Amino acid sequence: MSAPTPSPVPAHLPAHAPVRAPASVPDVAPARRGPGGPGGRRSDSARRLTYLTLMAVAFFSMLPLYYSVVVASRDNAALADVPPPLVPGGNFFANVARVFDTVPFALAMLNSVLVAGSVAIAVMFFSTLAGFAFAKLRFRGRNILLLLTVATMMVPTQLGIIPLYMLMVKLEWTGTMYALIVPALVNAFGVFFMTQYLSRALPTELLEAGRVDGCTTRGLFWHVVLPAARPAAAVLGMLTFMSVWNDYFWPLVVLTPEDPTVQVALSTLASGYVNDYVLGLAGTTLGTLPLVVVFALLGKQIIGGIMQGAVKG
Repeated sequence: MSAPTPSPVPAHLPAHAPVRAPASVPDVAPARRGPGGPGGRRSDSARRLTYLTLMAVAFFSMLPLYYSVVVASRDNAALADVPPPLVPGGNFFANVARVFDTVPFALAMLNSVLVAGSVAIAVMFFSTLAGFAFAKLRFRGRNILLLLTVATMMVPTQLGIIPLYMLMVKLEWTGTMYALIVPALVNAFGVFFMTQYLSRALPTELLEAGRVDGCTTRGLFWHVVLPAARPAAAVLGMLTFMSVWNDYFWPLVVLTPEDPTVQVALSTLASGYVNDYVLGLAGTTLGTLPLVVVFALLGKQIIGGIMQGAVKG
């Protein structure tokens, strides 16, 4: 058996110089990114600042409504107290009874619910229908029609009051709910809003797949477009309901004092020779409660629908 051949020594080293092993590189521990690290501390500080900001915004947003309840539960003499009262009193139900005795407030609430609900549902449907046409259908003059629709948003509403009132007189709709519902069945903002949403949230490939399966345009709208448009339609419906509920000028023009909406009834409460602030704020509190209830019932569904649409998009 032959002896092993020794490894050759490099030429630049003397033959007797020992060969040293390379020094080991010390391990460097990575910077901590957990809750105790610098990144975690910055994230916690940003989160606390965000929560504090949201709490401050919520507090100052709810403060006017809370003070309206405080004033509505007291008498007019309490408004002159220094410092002003910050705790509700015990006259709220008595003041509410005075509201219903002064104006037909129950009828006004019913009229507002009927008008705002009907208009919100119609705007959601027709705006989604028009938005689908402008966003996904190809036809001649589409861009010009959309531009003209958006251009109507720049026209002040007051400029159309006189011709619209003349039309209502011609149709004999003055003093009826038709004068409030029919002109507001669709609006330019809703059409533009749904057009922008459907152009990004509704894939064209999905519509093409439906057409390959034999689905008609009407079937695509009912089975594909409406489910995809649900988040944006819910937001649009909420905004429309609030806008119609708070509308004052057009109902004042076209309705009679005996058959008002909520805002017209509230203006009647504040139209006395001496302003009864307690009575007016009691009516305002009652007129605000339906909006709070609707948002409390539908707010979670609306936010959940928006997040679902964002994830899918």
